This record gives sequence, C-alpha cells and structure tokens, in this order.
Amino acid sequence: MKSSVAQRIKNSRIHKGFSQQEVADHLGVSKQMISKYEMGKSLPESSKIIKLSKLFGQKPDYFFRKAEVEIGEISFRKKSSLGTKKVNALKEEVRICIENYIYVENILGIQIAFENPLKDFKIKSEKDITTAADLVKEKWNIGSDAIYNIIELFEDKHIKVIEVDDDSSKFDGLATIIDHKFGIIVISKNMNVERKRFTLMHELGHLLLDILQHDEKVQEKLCNLFASEMLLSTANIIEEFGRQRSSITATETQNVQRKYGISFRAIVFKLEQVGIISKINYVNFYKKINFNPEIKKIIDFSRYQGTEKSDRYENLVLRAVAEEHITVSKASSLLRKQMCEIKEKLDLNIG
Repeated sequence: MKSSVAQRIKNSRIHKGFSQQEVADHLGVSKQMISKYEMGKSLPESSKIIKLSKLFGQKPDYFFRKAEVEIGEISFRKKSSLGTKKVNALKEEVRICIENYIYVENILGIQIAFENPLKDFKIKSEKDITTAADLVKEKWNIGSDAIYNIIELFEDKHIKVIEVDDDSSKFDGLATIIDHKFGIIVISKNMNVERKRFTLMHELGHLLLDILQHDEKVQEKLCNLFASEMLLSTANIIEEFGRQRSSITATETQNVQRKYGISFRAIVFKLEQVGIISKINYVNFYKKINFNPEIKKIIDFSRYQGTEKSDRYENLVLRAVAEEHITVSKASSLLRKQMCEIKEKLDLNIG
C-alpha cells in the first residue's frame, strides 16, 4: 500500500506544479517528511491524507486506489517550448485521465482492444502516405467524402480521445498505446475546431504509421502529410479546384474550408504540394499575409461549422452510476464536477 500511496502523492504534486516545500508547508510537516511519503518510507496519517486530497483536488480514496494499468513514460514533442514544469504537469494530467478512463471501462466490463489498420504497411517515403491514407479509409469504410466528426470516428474504432486544458497554447497533442492494446490520442481543448481536426489526424498518423525509423523532424512532416490527405485527399482537391490553376479566389478556398474542416493555410499548402498552384504563387501568398495583418486575420479565421468534442468518457461514468457500479460521489471525482451537477444529469433517468 505504501508504494501506491507514495506514487499518488508524488504524481499529484507534480500535476499541480507544487514543490515538496510547498506541500510540506500546507500539511505543517517538514520537507523531509514529504520526501519520505513520496519514497514510501512513511505513510501519512488520515488527517494528512484529507489535507492532501483538498490540496490536490482529489477524493481521499484516490491515494489508496490501485492503478488499473501500467502507463509508463509519456513523451511530448516540442518539450523545449513548453518548459519542464509544464511538461511534467501535463504528463500527470494525461496519466490521470487515461487511468480514470480505463478504470471506468473495467468497471463496465468493456475490454475492446484497438487494432491498427496499417499494422503491416511500411512507410518508406512520402509517396507512401497517400496509399496509407487510402488504406485507412478503405478498412474503416469512411469513403471519399469529407469526414464530419473525427472524434466520433476514432471512438468507433476504439481509440480513446482525451481532451486536456492547456492555457499555454503550446501543447497540441500526443498519441500513445497503453498496455499494448489501448490506443490513446490526447489533444488540447484550447484550439479552434480546424486546428483540432488537423491535430487529431496528425496524432492518428503517429498512432498508425510505421515511421519510428525516421528522425523526429521527418516523422512530424509525414504525419502532417497524412493529416492533410485524410482531411482533404489529393483526389478531393483536384475535384474541387481542377488540375492546374494560375490563380484561385479566396471564396473558392473558403468554401472548401467550410466543407472539409481544414484550415485555409493547409489548403494552400496542399494546392502547391499537388501541383495545382506553382511554388511562386505559394510563396507570394505567404508574402501577402505576412505583410498585411488584415489579410492574415481573414486567412486564419475558422469557418468550419461542425464540432469536435468527446462525450464518451462522461457517458461511461454516468452509465456506471446509473447501473450502480459507482456512487455519485465517485462520479463527481472522476468527472471533476460538483455532485449537484452529476445529480442534475441523472434527474431524467429513463426507467
């Protein structure tokens, strides 16, 4: 038990960004005692556990709950821009979210493993990305039309989507596989819908593509190409704009933006990549927006009318309450909402 409590205390402290001294001051003990708690050399008495639970925003039972799975190391890209303290806090936020998600699924007896549709497909060069995207669409029966709700699609394919708060705007997302069977994509809530959709597809690339043999810069480029192809395929963009153009109106591009849920900039990138516009036109486009803030504002405006939000985890928690697997208090802890909010959601039970 000591080792479990010790890890919970350490993880919670890092998650909240507190130093050992700050926690010690709150509990009225020495910094050395907090160190002993975190190393499992001493177990806090019940009054200290209550203080810790209030400090960390957790229920007391959280510190004694056995971990559902071994999550292990969580790696972030762009570490340098985030800063060590922020990276560590986000890691713990992700860890808590993943563990709670799997905890609720286990309670409800949901044990469906994620299957990679590109398991046997090798990515040797950029040319393989289009084939990879086509294979995913074929195996997932997506078709060639615009994808309306990406999060819903991922969850139908047993990929857990977790949204976290990041007020720094420096974290976009990450993808990982837990326990060799749980596909997880984590994204920031704090971005517009078009950026969120591109990030979701980019992280899907990290989850599905066999690209670890490439360096990080190449991996990022391949995942960007994959995201672009998934959202607006080469066939789609040729159908919308034709094969070669000397100029393209902003209205045409905005209409495609609304239809496919992909940013104006990403469309222009794809137009040049496919060869519909020339490299010179592409460079001139960026010169225009870089020297004119008003044009830049128009270009960067989000026009997609759809939404991208995951409700699955909340629905599973509410289901667990309705089926009396957990208490309202436990649901409050898992959803980080007041008990009155949970009761309100349960007021209209059917049956």
